[in-house]
Amino acid sequence: MDLGIKGKKALVCASSKGLGLGCAEALAAAGVSLVMNARGAEALEASAERIRQDYGVEVVTVAADVATEEGQALVIKAAEGCDILVNNAGGPPPGMWHDWDREDFIKALDANMLAPIALIKALVPGMMDRGWGRVVNITSQSVRAPIGVLGLSNSARTGLTGYVAGTSRQVAGKGVTINNLLPGIHATDRADSLDAGVVKAKGITLDEARAERQAGIPAGRYGTREEFGAACAFLCSQHAGFIVGQNLLLDGGGTNITM
Repeated sequence: MDLGIKGKKALVCASSKGLGLGCAEALAAAGVSLVMNARGAEALEASAERIRQDYGVEVVTVAADVATEEGQALVIKAAEGCDILVNNAGGPPPGMWHDWDREDFIKALDANMLAPIALIKALVPGMMDRGWGRVVNITSQSVRAPIGVLGLSNSARTGLTGYVAGTSRQVAGKGVTINNLLPGIHATDRADSLDAGVVKAKGITLDEARAERQAGIPAGRYGTREEFGAACAFLCSQHAGFIVGQNLLLDGGGTNITM
């Protein structure tokens, strides 16, 4: 399928690896030039160079922490005039409800709610002026079905979801769509970290921990960054203009809900 976005420009946050990288690769394959962001400069530039070589698109890199005002300013400057925004940030650490203090919640909100909102506010007005734009926020399956040990993530990402629900309907008439992708377990560093937590908590091997978690996924496996990226690229395509304010689960059927 021709996604109809060749020649567009996209900002993809946290895209040196994992799901963000999958989104960057899928957009590049559709002919989209990229502004790639991550905190680690070395890994970011290595991923960007692979994309330049594989897809022949222009890639600008910005090594910065978008959870900070300074990082946001750098990314926004590089992304001026972009048509597509993919918001993404690593999730806060797991724990129990009594482990977290106010500062822990502030950090989670800065990374997983307030930073995406700041980028939306900075870049969507230009999209509206040009009459076309796409925003995709990578959140979590826990927005639909909260996960106890991910209380910080549950809180911050659900707050972003509420903001998007209203905002998306205010900008859709100008040709700009805002939607959320809700990943379940994918084969990323984040999954490795959570699997390691299960190993420590239960005293089992890593293979046993993964087998246990995969058993709870009807698809019987972890997702891949490639299939996640393909879903993101579709939401960014010319074919997705009537999809507004939605939360798309990509979890292999793991979230047992009807709506």
